[in-house]
Amino acid sequence: MHSEGRDSDADPRRVLVLNPVSGSQDHVDDIVELAADYGLTVRQTEGAGDAMRFARDAAPEADLIAAAGGDGTVNEVINGIAAADELETTTLAVVPAGTGNNFATNIGITGLEHSFEVLETGRRRRIDLGVANDRAFVNSCVGGVTAEASSETTPDGKRALGVLAYVKNTVATVADFDSLSLRVETVEGPNGEAAQSWTGDAMFVLIGNCRRFTGTRTAQAHVEDELFEVTIIEDAPATNLLGDAALEGLFDRESAHIIRRRTPSLTVESLEDSIEYSLDGEMLETETLRLKVNSQPLEVAVGESYQENPDADEGWPLEPTH
Repeated sequence: MHSEGRDSDADPRRVLVLNPVSGSQDHVDDIVELAADYGLTVRQTEGAGDAMRFARDAAPEADLIAAAGGDGTVNEVINGIAAADELETTTLAVVPAGTGNNFATNIGITGLEHSFEVLETGRRRRIDLGVANDRAFVNSCVGGVTAEASSETTPDGKRALGVLAYVKNTVATVADFDSLSLRVETVEGPNGEAAQSWTGDAMFVLIGNCRRFTGTRTAQAHVEDELFEVTIIEDAPATNLLGDAALEGLFDRESAHIIRRRTPSLTVESLEDSIEYSLDGEMLETETLRLKVNSQPLEVAVGESYQENPDADEGWPLEPTH
């Protein structure tokens, strides 16, 4: 077994951070073998925080760091690269070995072997990186997701709905769901869209960077436009959110109870207690959340099917409802 102390003997400029307990946990031997074939140094995690630490330590020398695991492992690796202040010089590659692998799907990665082909010869794109209270995220930030619902969300649910599975499970597992009393302030957006403020009770607040909260359209948002897609779901009967069909439809139709914004930065303030947020599946609890698109983008190795603007042929600019 490869560990921090005994890494594979390969180029330290090409590092693979491997989470051996992500997903079905049957990927370790295959990934270690592929990493050796492609000349990557392997560092296996043993606990929370290892992936971030390994990436932070490797980034000053590494040209490429691959994250082998799920979205949480990817999040840790990205935060390690950012903490080392090496976003300018280090490329992220993603080896999908988790349950949902939403980010890998969004950047056109279709499997283990394909991910190694992409890290070797795939296109490099500089994509938006979100920052929430100094913590980086790349997929999404969701407020109103309880730790209980996050831990009880099934692998099948994650695969089918991604982060929406957490939303569904929150409603299903909390008998008396307390709405979030929020003030959401956005700054001036594209095309002269004015800064806006919203105050009220919400079921959830969802900030998408690479993730779009919708059922029928592609799950990928435009991730090179330097903007977040913000969705606020006002307080509504919990039964409206139960069931996959209802859940998907809720996010994909116009509604008086759904507020949408596009903005490069925003502040979400709880008017009561602190709120738990999920940043790419990693939990953060705070009363005030300040989010911005990082001034330095993240360079990522992407697959052939990746589209920087998935709506280019659909004519679907996101318009606020009110």
